[in-house]
Amino acid sequence: MQLSSLNRSSSHHNETPLALYVHWPYCLSKCPYCDFNSHVADHVDHQRWSENLVRDLAHQLDQTGRRGDPLKSLFFGGGTPSLMAPETMANIINTAKELLLCDDDLEITMEANPTSVEAEKLQAFKEAGANRLSMGIQSLRKTGLHDLGREHSASEALSALEKARLIFPRVSADFIYARSGQTIHDWQIELEEILALGLDHLSLYQLTIEMGTAFYSRHQRGLLEIPDADTARQFFDLTQDMTYAANCPAYEISNHAKPGQESQHNMIYWQAFDWIGVGPGAYGRFWQDGKRLETRSRRDPAAWLDDVETNGHGIDQTTEDNLNDFAHEALMMGLRLKKGVDLERIISISGEIDQWACAKTLEQMINADFLILEHGYLRLTDQGRPLLNMILNKLIQA
Repeated sequence: MQLSSLNRSSSHHNETPLALYVHWPYCLSKCPYCDFNSHVADHVDHQRWSENLVRDLAHQLDQTGRRGDPLKSLFFGGGTPSLMAPETMANIINTAKELLLCDDDLEITMEANPTSVEAEKLQAFKEAGANRLSMGIQSLRKTGLHDLGREHSASEALSALEKARLIFPRVSADFIYARSGQTIHDWQIELEEILALGLDHLSLYQLTIEMGTAFYSRHQRGLLEIPDADTARQFFDLTQDMTYAANCPAYEISNHAKPGQESQHNMIYWQAFDWIGVGPGAYGRFWQDGKRLETRSRRDPAAWLDDVETNGHGIDQTTEDNLNDFAHEALMMGLRLKKGVDLERIISISGEIDQWACAKTLEQMINADFLILEHGYLRLTDQGRPLLNMILNKLIQA
């Protein structure tokens, strides 16, 4: 398919699915690799949090004009949402169902850690309305768990996972590889054990060093080594090959699923559709009155609570993207997907390619077999997939 044949009249950008993200800011401890907005607290007023999360949600739906819209996904992230009171989760879910159009099969995901789950509490979360659980295990090795600052053992994680699978119809698990000191052979054996669990969805992340984390400080001081680029590529290729052979292929660079088990919530993000963010540090991105807006909420939990009680919401920053910003967002996120990015949709919103990217470079990338264009979708080839950052840097004009 040639660039010149792309359809300029794709569906309007306001006709997009809507998701809700709810952020619970508390954890039992702070992991050294984590740059999420998470905090450790001695006491949490669960009733106060329940009231204010619902208040923030209702306010944002009113302000954005989305009350009554169809809801595609509801995701409880953090932090560790399994530390939330199940009654709080039920209150939020019930409010969302009252204010939005929800199908019976609405995907409602909660994140959990093995140290914070018990069979009785998991059942309470299921009864509250959650129907999909994402468990942060990160490693099946004692050394790996210790190095990652995790507070559970592998046996505890597997026991919690077994309990979760008896309760929730859909269960995913997170793991981190390319860890300091880990060899390719080490990961091959560990991944074989992970795949033998038979989960329908896996999030498999290469360890990255994020600024502001404990790992970043150690790395800067030469106290933490990570694999070089060539070794990291070997880790990545092995992961792709093994998950594909196990019928749990990648549908996004770090996410793998059996057919039909993809995370609908993350698909909203990666396709640059609309979501509203509720809770401390949460952000949302959505179309309103023909403009693409981003909202960011106060990060500090106590300040966020005060803001909601004073103003009805916790948002402290709203910015408007121009059409080039939207095109870059859609391209950067969409190319992470195995199916690629809907190039026709970007063009219908942001204009001809040369207005927001280099069309000549795009042609060159296609001819070099880094990218392929089929049926209006632009996607990475197997050769191009590990080179995503380089490809994006060359495509996107400053």
